[in-house]
Amino acid sequence: MKAIVITPGAPEVLQLQEVEDPDIKDNEVLIKVEATAVNRADTIQRQGMYPPPKGASPYPGLECSDTIEAVGKFVSRWKVGDQVCAILSGGGYAEKVAVPAGQVLPVPSGISVKEAAAFPEVACTVWSTVFMSNRLSAGETFLVHGGSSGIGTFAIQIANARGSKVFVTAGSEEKLTFCKELGADVCINYKTEDFVARVMEETGGKGVDVLLDCMGAGYFQRNLDSLGFDGRLFIIGLMRGAVAEFNLRSLFAKRLTVQAASLRARSPENKAEIVSEVEKNVWPAIVAGKVKPVIYKQFPLSEAAEAHKLIESSQHIGKIFLVP
Repeated sequence: MKAIVITPGAPEVLQLQEVEDPDIKDNEVLIKVEATAVNRADTIQRQGMYPPPKGASPYPGLECSDTIEAVGKFVSRWKVGDQVCAILSGGGYAEKVAVPAGQVLPVPSGISVKEAAAFPEVACTVWSTVFMSNRLSAGETFLVHGGSSGIGTFAIQIANARGSKVFVTAGSEEKLTFCKELGADVCINYKTEDFVARVMEETGGKGVDVLLDCMGAGYFQRNLDSLGFDGRLFIIGLMRGAVAEFNLRSLFAKRLTVQAASLRARSPENKAEIVSEVEKNVWPAIVAGKVKPVIYKQFPLSEAAEAHKLIESSQHIGKIFLVP
């Protein structure tokens, strides 16, 4: 098969090469890849700073969709020919990928097989952090930074569908307008506004209940300042640094909870639990049309470098696809 092979460096190091087909284990399925999505984590792996977990595919790509070509002997739910999407520990930038059966999801009704590749990574990330860990519930307020990103566009829709008031930050009026159309209630241009002041203004000084952050150190203290009493912060990215100095009194005064995690490093068992919860709680919203795929552009797999340049430019809205 063909796959994108990495030697660490700039986007141009992404090269399409002939490689061996993956072997599947007894608890895995082999998926022919129609589409995979580009994620920020892929760009960090390309730079040599985010290696795949032990035993995972060395090729980038954290989600995919298409048809099952083979199943391991211990796999009971899935069969050859099933149309599925999956969350991966790596290997999506290829024509085929082996994945544990517990990380596979059916293509939601009303969504094309290709469109389904927009969901696994964002759905599992947002559901596990915002809902499973931070227990966002109807009537609560929720802020997500990078509202126009793949994570952001999904988070807006699912939080809105479940009855929360949604705040977003983004860097242009075009992006904010798009977020508003997706269901965001309060849209803040972080380049021209102080998001803490705006959050406090919109919440009557209370702050938001849950905050999903991809920025890290550069936003850490301001994130704490944006939270209300019993507020919950979940950090999933470090785009503005990894080392922060902050006032611990912020935590005591408002009884705040701060968590951080990446999805890729979780155990197969934990990923399977998350996937099961996503199918139970998110898939019905997709089928009902309350959550839709947001796809900005697709590239052939051979142009992975161009896709990486685009995501690193932050000019996109939603997901960027690679198509073998």
